[in-house]
Amino acid sequence: MGTGRVELLQNPLVLTRSLRHPMPPRLYCDFSLRPDAMIALSDATAHHALRVLRLGLADEVVLFDGAGGEYAGHIAEIGRRCIVRTGSWSDIEREAAIAVTLAQCLASGEKMDWIVQKAVELGACRIVPLQSRRSVVRLDETRAARRVEHWRRLVLSSCEQCGRNRMPDIAPVAALPEFLAHSMQTAGLKLCLDPAAEQALGAVHAVAREITLLVGPEGGFDETETLIARQAGFAGVRLGARVLRTETAGCTALAGLLALAGDF
Repeated sequence: MGTGRVELLQNPLVLTRSLRHPMPPRLYCDFSLRPDAMIALSDATAHHALRVLRLGLADEVVLFDGAGGEYAGHIAEIGRRCIVRTGSWSDIEREAAIAVTLAQCLASGEKMDWIVQKAVELGACRIVPLQSRRSVVRLDETRAARRVEHWRRLVLSSCEQCGRNRMPDIAPVAALPEFLAHSMQTAGLKLCLDPAAEQALGAVHAVAREITLLVGPEGGFDETETLIARQAGFAGVRLGARVLRTETAGCTALAGLLALAGDF
């Protein structure tokens, strides 16, 4: 029996922590980190670490600040503040092989939250929420700003979960015509999901390094929006013979593009 196994059997505390956190939890810090330093966690991050994850003194963690790479560390002090002692910086990147912007028309209920979470996990570099004619959700300026802040918090928690060390951007909610007008000036491959398109996603052979993927709302695009998207350079692609829901379609297409690019 190895020494490590003996230690686990003889030390119930080590065994309990090993079962509870088989891998060190990842914590995002909204300020620049540095190696070999004593880092005071924010109140919100400390609450998450101590009350939700139930970490204790000497427990290992991984800190990242969204600028790339990460820092191994351990909880060094618990008192008025939760202090983490960082080790060296590790140049670990888990970004996708291609930069995909998911331009997603607003979905109702919690669907948009799900889309944001899964797009981040899959590797989208940017998410643009769009208001289209058939969007069920209608947001005024104040509500739109609140929703964007909510989605940005989801991005952070998703990065903590999936291991990404760079933060995908969440753009402010935009009207679809304005987004399409701006897209006419952008480079890269532009694709629009369309169940009636002749070309299937799998037939896209020249996968560019930068791709914008446009996804409609629950009711789909109307004819005028489809025409404007074509004029803006978006090529229509379909996802097989089945019509997918908006919360399924974008993430499925994103996964397909990453597979074509060799990311999976």
